[in-house]
Amino acid sequence: MAHASPKHSGTDVELARGVTLGDPIAFEALMRQYNARLFRVARAILRDDAEAEDALQDAYLNAFRHMRDFEGESRLATWLTRIVINEALMRLRRRKRESVVVPFSSTEHPTEEPTPEVVDEGAESPDDTTLRAELRRLLERTIDDLPVAFRTVFVMREVEDMTVEETARCLGIPSATVRTRQFRARALLRAKLSQDLDLAAGGVFGFAGERCDRIVAAVLDRQRSGG
Repeated sequence: MAHASPKHSGTDVELARGVTLGDPIAFEALMRQYNARLFRVARAILRDDAEAEDALQDAYLNAFRHMRDFEGESRLATWLTRIVINEALMRLRRRKRESVVVPFSSTEHPTEEPTPEVVDEGAESPDDTTLRAELRRLLERTIDDLPVAFRTVFVMREVEDMTVEETARCLGIPSATVRTRQFRARALLRAKLSQDLDLAAGGVFGFAGERCDRIVAAVLDRQRSGG
């Protein structure tokens, strides 16, 4: 059963101050507030649920250690997203599963990818829930096939509904580049899926309450033991 989120009212700076002062309620509130976004961003880069969870835990502990550095010049969500992106990229470089890890500041060219299996409309179940679930799984697989820079921008913009400007700040790229990558990602997905992306995008990489509880518990345990 998912735990109820602890209540914390106040500004980003007040929440950060509470974390800096060692308030466990503030730290847990911060994690529960941003878990979904940060997991999805890490997942977009790493393409692996378990590794994304590990990256998120390390990013939270890093943020906890450096919370004094947060001065409110940007949104707390943006500051945390940058930390998660850096952690995920470090893991991606160590993993070296892609032949070349292209910096986010460079221009990428998508490689040819195999066309995923498209749902056969003649064999589709009439049940809308089942259909949407199948489309989400298909969309997730196809997003994973995109180049890392494209899929990261797609998740930040289309799934998390982050603005162009915030996405650009988090990734350290111009707003025009964000728009270009978003357009290219959507074009690639349309070509492969021939489906309406909006039908399933809202539920991509769903963040279940159990995963939220697991990450919070693991981070708090590591924090108590010295991280």
